[in-house]
Amino acid sequence: MRAPDSACARRRAFAPVVNARTRVLILGSLPGEASLKAAQYYAHPRNVFWRLIEGLTGVGLTALPYQARLEALLAHRAGLWDVIASAERKGSLDAAIRTPEAADLIALTRRLPDLRAIAFNGGTAARLGRRLLEGATDAALIDLPSSSPAHARPFEEKLARWRALEPYLG
Repeated sequence: MRAPDSACARRRAFAPVVNARTRVLILGSLPGEASLKAAQYYAHPRNVFWRLIEGLTGVGLTALPYQARLEALLAHRAGLWDVIASAERKGSLDAAIRTPEAADLIALTRRLPDLRAIAFNGGTAARLGRRLLEGATDAALIDLPSSSPAHARPFEEKLARWRALEPYLG
């Protein structure tokens, strides 16, 4: 009997990074291989997520250790999670996701009294997240271009679109 292909093992999302003051929740799809290995959101060196947030907040996040990045994010009233709780996937591409299990986004949003906006980092997060949240929340739903290196766009173009989050950040 052949051992299961560990390259297509079930991947699990991290715990949400939120607090009672969270006004904007940024949702990705599912952490990629570099992030899972590092046990950190957006750990791939070419993923521009932290640079985008740095551009919005003016805080030099990319120079900070991971835990300090999370603390700075929360201080600006932003939180992180993913729309997929777990899925089978070989590699890091969203197109390779199989048998996804949805994260309990409704339960999380109900625990966030100051929530005003939910931002989807990329098309997969938007497609799945909107399906779960439309009609279930009063928060604004904002689709953003993916911060992933797999979705090549000039950084300035991505940042211009991500500026839609500025009114919600503290």
